[in-house]
Amino acid sequence: MGTGCPGRHRGGVRVRETTARRGPERRGPRSGRNAADRPRHAAYEAVAAVHRDDAYANLVLPAILRDEGLFGRDAAFATELTYGTLRHVGTLDAILTAAAGRDVQRIDPPVRDALRIGAYQLLHTRVPAHAAVSSTVDLVRVVGPGATGFANAVLREVAERDSDAWVARLAPPLETDPIGHLALAYSHPQWIVRAFSEALGGDLGETTRLLIEDNERPPVHLCARPGRADPVDLADEVGGAPGAFSPYAVYLGGGAPGDLAAVADGRAHVQDEGSQLVADALAAAPLDGPDGRWLDLCAGPGGKSGLLGAIAAQRDARVTAVEVAEHRARLVENATRGLPVTVLNTDGRLVGSEPKLPEEHFDRVLVDAPCTGLGSLRRRPESRWRRQPSDLPALTRLQRELLTAGLRAVRPGGVVAYVTCSPHVVETHVTVTEAARRCGAPVDFVDARPLLPAGMPGLGDGPTVQLWPHRHGTDAMFLALLRRTA
Repeated sequence: MGTGCPGRHRGGVRVRETTARRGPERRGPRSGRNAADRPRHAAYEAVAAVHRDDAYANLVLPAILRDEGLFGRDAAFATELTYGTLRHVGTLDAILTAAAGRDVQRIDPPVRDALRIGAYQLLHTRVPAHAAVSSTVDLVRVVGPGATGFANAVLREVAERDSDAWVARLAPPLETDPIGHLALAYSHPQWIVRAFSEALGGDLGETTRLLIEDNERPPVHLCARPGRADPVDLADEVGGAPGAFSPYAVYLGGGAPGDLAAVADGRAHVQDEGSQLVADALAAAPLDGPDGRWLDLCAGPGGKSGLLGAIAAQRDARVTAVEVAEHRARLVENATRGLPVTVLNTDGRLVGSEPKLPEEHFDRVLVDAPCTGLGSLRRRPESRWRRQPSDLPALTRLQRELLTAGLRAVRPGGVVAYVTCSPHVVETHVTVTEAARRCGAPVDFVDARPLLPAGMPGLGDGPTVQLWPHRHGTDAMFLALLRRTA
């Protein structure tokens, strides 16, 4: 990584970067810091934590905002800089490489992250160019003393073109390398663009719309728990709007959802509308025979368990929620407090050998399997740069094992929902087909489309359903319903 190598800007000004400390100095009172720059410092600290510590922005940014004393418009600006920079970092790095005349990876990490934030302001916000450059140079003066001249020269070069002009200069031609072009133009790794395109049947126009939507800031969705909150009343209470598709969804206009009374007292929880829809589809699937024993085989952190538990409470059913990680099992317990949910801290693959997970026992089973998370990149933009194709073999093996366990757990006549927040065909159709073939029991696919709201567009030919951000405004959730026939 960066070594503080000397470099030459095109104007002939020789500058030298210096190795800096791993983050900006966390001063005590913020009164000594330029108030106008505090949102930029907050964004820098979040972006640096993501790249330095493998942190997640949604976990570290709230604490940083509190530490900086940022609220309202300042907090919103810091949030925009953080998430915008992380979403666009692939394209920003290509532009910074061209502007600096060296690979961006040779720039010292603190300076590199500051430049990314500066370039994002220049190319994707209405911040005047002089303000974006000067504020970033001021930031570099704190995080990488000695590199201010370098930063100034690089950002002035970036400012010479707008984003479209940079893409036109740096991206391969769309006609000869469409995947490479889209990857640079919309800041996604090529393997993810290729996976999206394959899942969309090779439609490059629709793939482009998906990539654009992936780079937009997603709205916060609340789930009004049935029996505890009415979504229309909840929307009025929180200043939001009822969802377009899920009968429980409320779109939140802004603010911190964790501060809402409805969330604090268990009447609602934060959950993407797509996750609500797939859980509700499982609960709505027709059954013959008893319907009192439900199983969530991969329950953490508890959103779907909470919704299923609220539905079960109205139908005199009980949910067994299984989570292998102890800290996530505690999250499930917190999320389902007061609902007819029993949490087991064990491995869901132990169906048949774990006494509390007998075979052929449950009427409805949810297998919300661990996955690459490619369907929620708009919410966790840093994930697009962390995931690799090499992650797939281990994940898909685990997915098959968990789904096979779910098919062992369900009674004949019962229904299993396989759900994953990824549209990658290996994690969706391939996993389901292989697990159904290997499970050792006869199973039929249930057409999931009639179990989703009438009039929902773009649900495909069935029997499985793939939801999409650009079609439905949800995360890219995949749903397959399988009925065990004997």
